[in-house]
Amino acid sequence: MIKRSKNSNGPGQLTFDMLIPKESDRNFHLGGRSFYFFDFDDNVAFLSTPIIIFHKKTNSEIALSSGEFAHENKHIGLSGPYADYYMDFNDAHGSFRHFRDKEFHPLEIKNGKQQGFVEDILKALKELDTHWKAPSWEYFYHATYNHRPVSLITARGHSPQTIIDGVNQLVYAGHLPHTPNYHSIYPVSNPEVRKTLGDIDFKQSVAELKKHAIRASVEKAIELYGHSPFHRFGMSDDDHKNVELITEEMRDLKSKYPEMSFFVIETFKDSFSKREVLLHETREVISAKESTKPQLSLFD
Repeated sequence: MIKRSKNSNGPGQLTFDMLIPKESDRNFHLGGRSFYFFDFDDNVAFLSTPIIIFHKKTNSEIALSSGEFAHENKHIGLSGPYADYYMDFNDAHGSFRHFRDKEFHPLEIKNGKQQGFVEDILKALKELDTHWKAPSWEYFYHATYNHRPVSLITARGHSPQTIIDGVNQLVYAGHLPHTPNYHSIYPVSNPEVRKTLGDIDFKQSVAELKKHAIRASVEKAIELYGHSPFHRFGMSDDDHKNVELITEEMRDLKSKYPEMSFFVIETFKDSFSKREVLLHETREVISAKESTKPQLSLFD
């Protein structure tokens, strides 16, 4: 088992005094691998990155948390408390500017200026674990610890290297035993990533881009690890609209690779639902409160 303890470097850090044995993939002896795909925000970790909305007349700004935005985004500019506000999609100064990389002056870089994603993780690490670890954290840890191929598929627009730099802070702080075995990293709002996914005109939604990223990750898995009927793929996300389109994409992939297994995990604040995607339906595997999670190996 893992013996957890707090040390003097910050609240909630871990020291790995005694490590559990690593677990092989369920179908490893048959040539199969388990691939873990994760959304990051509110799924692996809760971060304080704000979404900015602007008043229609004064252009004054209000910062919303990701949770507040998820609850209100359909009504912004139309009804409710934010009827008089609008969203600006300019990457440099708009609503999602904190979810994008910034260009720093060389002096800022010399003085240790970090991209927002890295700073937000460092800020989170000053809090107790229970404040920032989101519903899929234990699965992310399990996948990392056991060297499963991990993909991060996030709505953020940072560069893939910034995502790596941010997750590295979790390693340095002792919350992860080592760097994840990255299979792919798709911050789908990043302009270069969008082009890679075929969105040349920048017209596709985040959910559509995530669909493309999942397909690209599955195809890459087959290219790197070979075609095996025992491969298992799963995507964990907290946004219901994303989950619907992810399920749709998984069904298309199931049609192309009917012998392989595909799963979708929808996470909520205090619970989760795991469904296997079949050709003509989805089958609920388990639905439970976080406090009663029966297993860590979501896709193994």
